[in-house]
Amino acid sequence: MDSKLDFTYFFPQVLQVVPTDDYKIYAYFNNGSIKMVDMKPMIKPGTVFEPLADIDFFKSKAAVINDTVAWDTGGNRDPSKCVDLDPLVIFRLPDAEDPLA
Repeated sequence: MDSKLDFTYFFPQVLQVVPTDDYKIYAYFNNGSIKMVDMKPMIKPGTVFEPLADIDFFKSKAAVINDTVAWDTGGNRDPSKCVDLDPLVIFRLPDAEDPLA
């Protein structure tokens, strides 16, 4: 997909997330592109990502909130009670192969 879109008229939105057993997230965007984020290097003690170290939590709480990859830490899909990633940062990553294909 063309990641050199005019952001005056296009804002990337995550439509679906697929977490993996090795702390990766596949994000499916509204332009058809798929990006992969390796979260393992970011999951460190004392950071906002620390709760994601529990792989069951990482996988079960992964969601689309605020049109981006997020983890529903409050359990009620409250946008103010989640850990999320900047969709522009994810969108600028290289395209990934579809893990569901």
